[in-house]
Amino acid sequence: MIVNLARGVRAFTSNAFLVDGKRTVIVDAGNEFDVVGAAREHVDDVDALVLTHTHPDHVGNRPDIVAEFDVDVWGYDTSHSDVDHAIDDGGTVQLGDHDYRTLHTPGHKDDHLCFYSETASTLFAGDLVFANGGFGRTDLAEGNRAVLIESVERLQSVVTESLGEMHTGHGPSVQTNPYQDIELAAQAARMG
Repeated sequence: MIVNLARGVRAFTSNAFLVDGKRTVIVDAGNEFDVVGAAREHVDDVDALVLTHTHPDHVGNRPDIVAEFDVDVWGYDTSHSDVDHAIDDGGTVQLGDHDYRTLHTPGHKDDHLCFYSETASTLFAGDLVFANGGFGRTDLAEGNRAVLIESVERLQSVVTESLGEMHTGHGPSVQTNPYQDIELAAQAARMG
């Protein structure tokens, strides 16, 4: 089960996905809404908080999740105060019932990660790519359009065209041919 805990929230926040299963995880904490209350509607406990990256809209609710569920926070860069444990590029992290390959995908932010499970046919894309060919901003600190393009191309080389669903850091999840949205994002990023 994957639920967007931020769905319908009218605040400056990222999506925050609850992935329930053998290892119940929240992917990105979101910001400025009651993420704990939203999680409690679905589960009694959470095993970990996993971050796609550490922009404020993705980590703002981190203290509430850590305090309520007594969890550690996993992300790419342990020098960041919001991250307890490192997730390495090319490593594996268990989200729910599946193992996900971790891909370091900078360009939007230096510590950006995507999580992909071929078995589950699911991608957590963070702010790298979005529905309808959108892609992450590169005008913020650590943003770099050329690096982002390389990261999107890397994602294309790893994710299969049969990808079933893509959960993004903002906006709707894509459950109809999400690989096409990744291709469109690559084209759009190259044009800018």
